[in-house]
Amino acid sequence: MTTTEPPSQPPVPNVPPDPHGHSHSHGPAAPVSKHLRKVIAAVLIPFATAVVVGLAVFWPGGAPGHERTGVGFDRQTQSAEVTKVQELPCKEVNASQTPPNGDTSTAEGQSAQSRAKGTCGKATVEVTSGKDKGRTFTEIVQPDSPRQLKQDQQVVVAYEPTAPEALQYSVIDVNRKFPMALLAGIFALAVVVVGRLRGLMALIALALSFLVLTFFILPAILQGSNPLVVAVIGASAIMLIALYLCHGLTARTSVAVLGTLISLLLIGLLGSLFIGWASLTGNTDDNTGLIHGLYPDIDMSGLLLAGVIIGSLGVLDDVTVTQTSAVWELHQANPTMGWRGLYGAAIRIGRDHIASVVNTLVLAYAGAALPLLLLFSIAQSSVGTVANSELVAEEIVRTLVGSIGLVASVPVTTALAALVVSADRATPAGRTASTGRPGAGHPGSGATPAAKQSRGGKGRRRKA
Repeated sequence: MTTTEPPSQPPVPNVPPDPHGHSHSHGPAAPVSKHLRKVIAAVLIPFATAVVVGLAVFWPGGAPGHERTGVGFDRQTQSAEVTKVQELPCKEVNASQTPPNGDTSTAEGQSAQSRAKGTCGKATVEVTSGKDKGRTFTEIVQPDSPRQLKQDQQVVVAYEPTAPEALQYSVIDVNRKFPMALLAGIFALAVVVVGRLRGLMALIALALSFLVLTFFILPAILQGSNPLVVAVIGASAIMLIALYLCHGLTARTSVAVLGTLISLLLIGLLGSLFIGWASLTGNTDDNTGLIHGLYPDIDMSGLLLAGVIIGSLGVLDDVTVTQTSAVWELHQANPTMGWRGLYGAAIRIGRDHIASVVNTLVLAYAGAALPLLLLFSIAQSSVGTVANSELVAEEIVRTLVGSIGLVASVPVTTALAALVVSADRATPAGRTASTGRPGAGHPGSGATPAAKQSRGGKGRRRKA
């Protein structure tokens, strides 16, 4: 008596062995081998230790104090509210001035004529914070003023104690704290709703990054420390916090950290070379001039380079994490793919990423400098003249140096990730890359289900 031949089983798909012996995989690809984790740790642990030591050595302990100048942002401010706005002819409030020579063809003359014939606003403003809370003063608003005051509007006022009492307070801006806080709340809610736990970790990392910027980088620079050294230490701390908090303490994240670090070093070298070669001082507007006046020991060109490094860090994180994840997912989809195959497939993804990121970076800088570019357009300056001016040259160097670092980060990170992932294929046959334990065959055997299927093949006839 013979038994019938059992139906042949469908071929087992070529999937990577599961380290826990399950017949299906869960989540991301398995971690790399213990040996490679030790190699990565041997590089990153000394680097992280150096960052911690640098934070301790250069920790400023707070920004240095100074006497307020009353210029720009260096003014005492209070909150206030517009309680009443009365419209009056500008002549009645002595707000109009005619041109000394009677010429109304110039912009100044046209503005004076508009004020002479226009209607001004006489606003009564009440201080709502500080020692003078409840005090009121009058503010005259010209008809051509870009900011018109309205009743019940919340405003910010500057306080100058040395001025005559009637002139101690003046409106300098609108109080927009509530809409800004509301927008930030909507942003945080959207990140958490869509990103869930990963989104929450990203918000925590963002908050910690601002703490490093506020309590370490800025005060240390004001204390007179080298801006480049402070920026490198601070940016490295932000990078470690953000990447490991958002993406976990894994080999995948560590490869992204290495790729980001190499790219930051390249940006620092190129930035230092071209900022010095182009003789960029970093002192190009009223704000930087005020900083240099208050703290003349600050290296303004070093501050410019520090800004380039910190500004490039956020986009670098995005590129390196994306490329590392692409390599890991490609390896999980096809574990037999070698280093060249992984690199070739991932670099094609990276080229698309390069095109979009560089375009985004250039347009972001162009948008920030749009009023300046508009002024050059009005003056009908040539492209060469515009690019040669220090204000625009700073933005060009900042954009191009950052973009070169971004472009370089794609092949560097992709190569590192492909090397790390493909190196795990050198483990003994039948053992998993992450643990070295036998695969999902019989306990203790080195055979995988696919190998058993190929050997088992069809059923054999046996006699009863």
